[in-house]
Amino acid sequence: MTEPISWGGPSDIDFIRTRELEKLLSDAGLYESQEEAVLREEVLGRLDQTVKIWVKKISCAKGMNEQMVHEANAKIFTFGSYRLGVHGPGADIDTLCVGPRHAERDVDFFGELKRMLLDMPEVTELHTVPDAHVPVMKFKFNGISIDLLYAQLALWVIPEDLDISQDSILQNTDDQTVRSLNGCRVTDKILSLVPNIQNFRTTLRCMRLWAKRRGVYSNVAGFLGGINWALLVARICQLFPNAMPNMLVSRFFKVYAKWKWPNPVLLCAIEEGSLGFQVWDPRKNARDRFHLMPIITPAYPCMNSSYNVSSSTLHIMSKEFERATEICEVMDSNKMNWEALFEPYQFFEAYKNYLQIDISAANGGDLRNWKGWVESRLRQLTLKIERDMYNMLQCHPHPGDFCNNVKPFSCSYFMGLQRKQEVPVNGAEKFDIRLTVEEFKQAVVSYSRSKPGMEIQVTHIRRRELPTFVFPGGVRPRPAKRAEARVPRNGQLSRLDEVTKVNVGDKRKRDDNGGELMKNLNIDATSTSSVEVSRSNSLAITSTRGGGTSVIQARPVGSQDRGEDDNSKTQSDIVYLNCEHVKSFTVPGVSAPISCSKEAETNYTDNIISGPSVSNTASVDLEELEDHLSHTSPVQPSGIIAKISPVTTGAVTRSNITGHAVSSYPYGALEELEPAALITPQPVKAQHSQQKPIIRLSFTSLTKASDSSG
Repeated sequence: MTEPISWGGPSDIDFIRTRELEKLLSDAGLYESQEEAVLREEVLGRLDQTVKIWVKKISCAKGMNEQMVHEANAKIFTFGSYRLGVHGPGADIDTLCVGPRHAERDVDFFGELKRMLLDMPEVTELHTVPDAHVPVMKFKFNGISIDLLYAQLALWVIPEDLDISQDSILQNTDDQTVRSLNGCRVTDKILSLVPNIQNFRTTLRCMRLWAKRRGVYSNVAGFLGGINWALLVARICQLFPNAMPNMLVSRFFKVYAKWKWPNPVLLCAIEEGSLGFQVWDPRKNARDRFHLMPIITPAYPCMNSSYNVSSSTLHIMSKEFERATEICEVMDSNKMNWEALFEPYQFFEAYKNYLQIDISAANGGDLRNWKGWVESRLRQLTLKIERDMYNMLQCHPHPGDFCNNVKPFSCSYFMGLQRKQEVPVNGAEKFDIRLTVEEFKQAVVSYSRSKPGMEIQVTHIRRRELPTFVFPGGVRPRPAKRAEARVPRNGQLSRLDEVTKVNVGDKRKRDDNGGELMKNLNIDATSTSSVEVSRSNSLAITSTRGGGTSVIQARPVGSQDRGEDDNSKTQSDIVYLNCEHVKSFTVPGVSAPISCSKEAETNYTDNIISGPSVSNTASVDLEELEDHLSHTSPVQPSGIIAKISPVTTGAVTRSNITGHAVSSYPYGALEELEPAALITPQPVKAQHSQQKPIIRLSFTSLTKASDSSG
């Protein structure tokens, strides 16, 4: 591993700024009360007693002798935010039940244990997902949300002092058990690798709050989840071992704003291990080469915890890191306070065009199942748009969902759409993502546990058409003009005295990138417009209104000035940062810094993170989009223009024996360490609805297809 960037300790001002930061976290309500902490301990104790009774009960039912029944044992472990010590009020507890070899997952864990929990009055809202990538049981125990995983070990007796950090615990276990154990093993490994646990926890609380305020905290949406932020913070703590939390926050943004992705972030050397499990290695594994923002878990088997990140979400997070870096530079000169850094991102003011995805079900239980499945597919919509629009159109998913109180058992998701900044406006072709959305819908309706009433509708809306339930209090805010202070590189604010509320360096403000584009469109409710890609790979958006037409063109992605071809590097050119102890891995030669001066620290930081990037053969995560480098050939509804996919996309289509294109979808939205409620799709034939002659999506309205004969 590389040596720390700086050994410098805190100054008096650092103690003051850290206290200010801790007060902000406290005022934000991030610390639970003593009463809630005691309740959580009681709930965990009751849950541990319950699984011990359960394992003895099933041991007796399987005909084991009295001694074996007496020795039978199961044990509860915690992981995630609770184990890291950064959970807040109302947060769920990630738990793992470790059982013996004769306690089977499907029959005993999701069978007998589920029945026992249902009979307990303290347990409510129990929901099982046995077919998920990481099988999980979700419920509330005395009001505390619990996510319970199960690991079936190859042991007849589970000792009370079981150490699951040993690699030998993985022997003769199935993949589901390995993934379930990985959460606990990674959490414990992180805590053992950071130099100061208290500073790590305070900094991580800060970064989690910042990510949620800025709308980049969601593994399912393609951003980063809890474990990802923990790994990034832990690496900064290693690079600045004596820094206080206020310093660590500033260094966090400075380092990752300049990080050369897809170079991986590593806390320790990757070990091959002796058990034969696959570890992350782009040189050997084709899938790993398409990861855009690899953040590698430290416990064996090491894997990428952030494979959900797409080109669009990586771009959005990079801009947020840059914005935060500029604010921190101004804060160093005491020109700003912490509130500016944590200013919430105004998602519904940032774009002029949105996709609204509405889902509904017949009852609350069906809606929970339907939501889990749809959320697991939403990331695929982002990837499909990037794929079909050749990475020219940015798709920004909102990390949360919204409930319409007027319509029960329903919720809505939103995605912002705009032309990417690097795509110039100089053409006359059009986007058309109607078939892309149709392909997405067909994948969603293939849900193997679909029930009557489960519906999905995708619609294009403009900013002024946003439903009121997305705004606080259900009231649409009036557009207000306000002065914005810029942050020059020299760290000095301009017009500081004229600004009442500072919104500094926001790289994703409303009219940035796509604002001028949308102004030229002049679309209203009576206009029609479409977006499509032609054989020439050029991009344009055309809007027709009363006989008038506005045309805007963009050159293809392939014509951008990139300095060098992404495919020009071979595997031998791949460089992995921060892993010089990994066999055959190489690291740019750097020496440990002796000076703690700011100038020396800056130079060394740039040296560490400015090495050559890992070669990437695709700009969009096609490997994660479709298993084994295959993707669906979309079915063309009647009356819809067909897309032309050039050979340069590198897409591979496979067919079944009937000649129809088929595909399989990986659990793209699932994080191994924080399982989501997912159900494995079965290869059932989707019900195709007869399409209306014209269905506009791209920057027009896309309505749900209705069953009709014409």
